[in-house]
Amino acid sequence: MLGVYEQFPLNVHKIKTFTTSISIKKLQQTLIQTFYKINNKDFKLEDIALPSLPQCIAIFEFGIAEANNFNYLNEEETNKGLRAIRKKPFQVLDFFCALRYYKINNEKKTPLKFDYYMIRFIFNKNLIKMQVFHEKGPRYASPEDIANFIADKTNENFSKKALKTLEKV
Repeated sequence: MLGVYEQFPLNVHKIKTFTTSISIKKLQQTLIQTFYKINNKDFKLEDIALPSLPQCIAIFEFGIAEANNFNYLNEEETNKGLRAIRKKPFQVLDFFCALRYYKINNEKKTPLKFDYYMIRFIFNKNLIKMQVFHEKGPRYASPEDIANFIADKTNENFSKKALKTLEKV
């Protein structure tokens, strides 16, 4: 089934809850479009996390779940996801995220080990729960960093903050 990874881990490394005033349909469309837009773009590591490596860039690769696989969010998969949301928004939406790191030295890119994450969004009216699981890698960016980066990039698409962190009481 599109959008849901059947083997998503039960024990996750970060859970972040957000409130929103945006419709679930619009929010899901924006998430998929945001991931598509930032796929394969270079980011300075310090724009994502507190850098443990100076002069390092990070490149995201997002995929959307489909049963037991993840499909890279290229134009075709993005449109497929958007069409599904138009018909009926998801209650759960799962993504895979590979974060590739490169050390920059004299304009030469040296590849480093990658981080692999699984991200689950659970939608419930005006509450969204984001679960982040770090599958493997050096963890140059923590699950918390990934959750914050995704929320920030998603919020950039709206005139007012769409995802507001629900503070624990």
